Amino acid sequence: MPRKRRAATIGVLQFTRMIPDEDTAVAHFEQIRWGTCPTCPRCQTDDKITDCSRRYFRWCGHCRQYFTAKVGTVMEKSKIPMRTWLLAIYYLVTARKGISSLQLAKELALSQPTAWFLLHRLREACGPDLEVLSGEIELDETYMGGKNRNKHKKDKLKSGTGMIGKQPVFGLRERGWPTVAMPVDQADQATIIPEIQRTVQPGSVVFTDDSGLYRNLARAGYFHKAINHSAGEYVAGAAHTNGIESVWAVLKRWHYGTYHKMSKKHLHRYVNEFTFRLNAGDVQRDTVDRMASLSLALCGKRITYRDLTA
Repeated sequence: MPRKRRAATIGVLQFTRMIPDEDTAVAHFEQIRWGTCPTCPRCQTDDKITDCSRRYFRWCGHCRQYFTAKVGTVMEKSKIPMRTWLLAIYYLVTARKGISSLQLAKELALSQPTAWFLLHRLREACGPDLEVLSGEIELDETYMGGKNRNKHKKDKLKSGTGMIGKQPVFGLRERGWPTVAMPVDQADQATIIPEIQRTVQPGSVVFTDDSGLYRNLARAGYFHKAINHSAGEYVAGAAHTNGIESVWAVLKRWHYGTYHKMSKKHLHRYVNEFTFRLNAGDVQRDTVDRMASLSLALCGKRITYRDLTA
């Protein structure tokens, strides 16, 4: 039986040899974005594009404006060199449990606020282009947030324990393919069922635990098989939720070990980054392919510092 090919992971030294300077970095990103035919990101034409004396700039004869490969991406108006952006993408896609802004600032010789802004722009690019899941789907929810007993006295909640004060995150994992996860306002049927209908093809087989959240999935058009965790049942033939629960295990280790605290305001971007990296690893793509995928995802998205801090 032939051995399964392992994905090729390049090291930092290989990356620096592959992209040794800014000219190579710009040419690499332009190749990913445009191929051999540069296109104006403003008017989307490619027949009157000329090079100009300004370094890395081109001129569009239709809209009569200058542009670079950064225009129309999350990198627009960024003074950070393209090579630094690509190295940040390398760290994001290769670090199993992510990289903090403090560590990235040290690696790239940036200030911590600049590294934080850069990472959030990359996370914005990781945002889901949701595919409809089908086949066998595992569903589950988890809760993100610190333990009440570990908080300072002034921050402790007096209204209860357990899930009180935590942010619910709902996840769906198609066996053998992608994982989709998103923070939700409430972990209740009124919130969860519409998310399932938006993401999972009707007629699919869905596996859940015995939570009441999933009680009406059969009425919604799905073949529902529940595992009775309350009675100590975790596997019944093909029915289990071990796949999605393993996702939560890695997510929690990533949360506690790398970021320690993730605000509710930005939690969806952190979750987007996590699922992007998880899915990229699941399909066993080479590091270069994963970097190209995220580089291409930078296009058509934009977020400003004011958006992040308002």
